[in-house]
Amino acid sequence: MFAVLLAAPGLALLLAVVVYPLVTALVTAFFKQSLVLPGREFVGLQNIVDILTGDFARLLGQTLVFTLGTTIFPFIIGMALALALNTRIPGGKTLRGLMLLPWLIPGVVVSFLWMWIFNANYGVMNALLQALGVISEPQAWLAQPTTAMIAVIVAKTWQSFPWMMVMLLAGLQTVPKELHEAAEIDGAGTIRRFFSITVPQIRGIIGLVLLLEFIWNFQHFDIIYVLTGGGPAGSTQTFATAVYDTAFHGFDLGHAGALGLLWMILLMGLVVVYVRFSEKGEK
Repeated sequence: MFAVLLAAPGLALLLAVVVYPLVTALVTAFFKQSLVLPGREFVGLQNIVDILTGDFARLLGQTLVFTLGTTIFPFIIGMALALALNTRIPGGKTLRGLMLLPWLIPGVVVSFLWMWIFNANYGVMNALLQALGVISEPQAWLAQPTTAMIAVIVAKTWQSFPWMMVMLLAGLQTVPKELHEAAEIDGAGTIRRFFSITVPQIRGIIGLVLLLEFIWNFQHFDIIYVLTGGGPAGSTQTFATAVYDTAFHGFDLGHAGALGLLWMILLMGLVVVYVRFSEKGEK
């Protein structure tokens, strides 16, 4: 009874803030309901059918492009920095603290920072590329479908790599130095030691970091919405921004709920993989 009393406040908060709104939103997927008109009408699976036969494939593709890009590139940068900081580099502790700054800055602030960098009129990106002779005239990076997604991925990568760097660095520091010393005596080079010793030793941490980052990026919202709002022409629209736009710009709660339901099913698949991976790591 004492344990139940201790857990009751947290469970009550979970039910009120998470479970009840979630169930209500999912139930809305089976109704025709507007944000501005009273009442609703039960339509069964019609909303889900409309979503699946509409832009669902395009949304899924763009969400996967964003998610994969903002998972792979931060991992590469984070691994490189972790390997560098794991050596006796001068000022390593100071650099480690400085590298965490992008991660500590709120997502909205990061968005406005990169909005300034990519600005077509006075952006730093255009000034730098023109000075190097890469481009002959300023480019509207956030207003072109071909470059908007790249710009959003770059901004999210800049924010994400410090977290990966810290996690990977913690993993690298658990690798026994004796293994590297023995392999070096046997004639193994740096690259061979990395793939034969380092990667197998931190394989669990690598898998956990990639999986968690993939799940978080699959539902990321703020940087995309502030930088592009899902545009131009829907080229950076993902599930997160599409649900928001459908509900609060299109005032269609039924289709927004249906899209959210399909989105949650995909996320549940990722969560199952994460739980199985975590249990395997514990064993």
